[in-house]
Order: sequence, then structure tokens, then C-alpha cells
Amino acid sequence: MFNQYPIGKFTVKKNIQKEDIQDWIRDIGDAPKQLADALEGLTNKQLATPYREGGWKLSQVVHHLADSHINAYTRFKLGLTEQAPAIKAYDEVSWSTLPDNDLPIEVSLQLFSALHKRLHKMLNSLDEIDLKKTIHHPENGEVTIEQLIATYAWHGKHHIAHITTLKNQKGW
Repeated sequence: MFNQYPIGKFTVKKNIQKEDIQDWIRDIGDAPKQLADALEGLTNKQLATPYREGGWKLSQVVHHLADSHINAYTRFKLGLTEQAPAIKAYDEVSWSTLPDNDLPIEVSLQLFSALHKRLHKMLNSLDEIDLKKTIHHPENGEVTIEQLIATYAWHGKHHIAHITTLKNQKGW
């Protein structure tokens, strides 16, 4: 049985250091290549395999990463340009059932890669004042930009681990 959280559940670090932020930004920059590497050589049949019982198919994981990180990009932009904006949550399960999830994964890989190039450039330019800016999430309350960086660094690694864990278990 696969672990739903192969790298552990996300927790908000209390005392965030500059080195933590640099590491997370590097993780965000590296995520597209890591995702592409994790998917290399997989067949359509393998991509149609759920990463765990009751979980998404690997192709859905790829599309979810693009969907989620589109939202991330918007959240960062809002948080950096508005005063503590309220952001909207979205129903990721419903999004995963929409027809665009039937497209080849390459479409979402390209989108994920382009988003991360822009996101990486933007995050590398932030100063201490920017990092302390906040958004208001309807479920999580006030979230700082630095916490958002941590969240999406973890999120990419979390889903890439779903793929690599399944590959290792199946011997693919």
C-alpha cells in the first residue's frame, strides 16, 4: 500500500531562515526537470495507473500539478501586489475531472515548466519585506509569501514522490 504522503505531511516551519527560502526556491526551480525525469519512459498504460489505491492516476497527478501551480502563481502575484488579498480555494478533485485532463501529459508538463520559470525568476527577486507579505486563504487563514514558497516547494516534491514511489514499487 502506498503512503499518501511519501515525503510526510506539509507542516509550516516556525522559524524560517534565509537558507530555507533559498532551498525552497531552488526546489521550485528544479521541479519541472524532476517531474520530467520521473515520467521519462512511462507508457500510457503506466500513466493510467493510480499511485495508490483510491488515488489519482499518474497522468492526473501531472495535470493536477499544472492546475495547482497556476493557482500558486496567481496567489504569489496577488500577495506581492495587493494588501493581504483574500484568495479563492478551488476544488482540486472537480478540476481533475474536467475534459482538459484527457490531454497528453506533455501539455501540462510544458505549462508546469513555463510557470516555474516565471515563478523562479520572481521568487529570486524578493526581499525581506516581500517575504513577509500575506494572503488570506479561506481554509488556512493568513499565509506569508515565505510560507507559500515552502508550501509549493513541498507540493511539487510530494507529487513527484508519488510517481517515483510507484515506479520503484512496480520496477518500471
